[in-house]
Amino acid sequence: MDDKEPSSSVSATVASVSLLDLFLMSFQIGIFSFGGGLTGWIFQDTVARRRWMSEDEFLSGLALCQVLPGINVANLMIYIGQRLRGAAGAVAALIGLLIGPFFIVIGLVMIYERIAGLSWFHALMDGAAAAALGLLFLVGFKAAARVARRPWTLVILTSVVVTVGFLQWPLVPVALGLAPVSVAIAWWSTRPDA
Repeated sequence: MDDKEPSSSVSATVASVSLLDLFLMSFQIGIFSFGGGLTGWIFQDTVARRRWMSEDEFLSGLALCQVLPGINVANLMIYIGQRLRGAAGAVAALIGLLIGPFFIVIGLVMIYERIAGLSWFHALMDGAAAAALGLLFLVGFKAAARVARRPWTLVILTSVVVTVGFLQWPLVPVALGLAPVSVAIAWWSTRPDA
């Protein structure tokens, strides 16, 4: 019976989110957070404001999207779209995310020389960067709070920060070394008899 409940809640969510709503949300994110802060904005929109996903679903998807090849934000929108509406949702979310910035970049190239020297434009970009950084910290704090619930994940995270951040070891060997350890610990801790 427990196995049927999550799938029915997912199917209720899938049925309640239209492709147009998914496209418009993605389009809005692509247009208004152009240049950074997309992960934080997506979290705010899909989890906090619209409640289309749980925090755990989002953060699990974010972790998955960061290890897959490609652009993390594009991967995340594909994940969200697929989770909410299947393949059609993945396409709608990705197109919504990319189409606005595509035309903005074309427009900016046309007028770049006229606005590049304006001080208000630089101030606007500095403000947007500060807001993006704030949203990024918000998602980081949410993820850290989730990690803190399991002490072993905090040990793995600290190991990565120390080896890559402070000791300047290359990320790939560190990830290749710690990934099997992390997966083994996760598997062991989720066993029914553990």
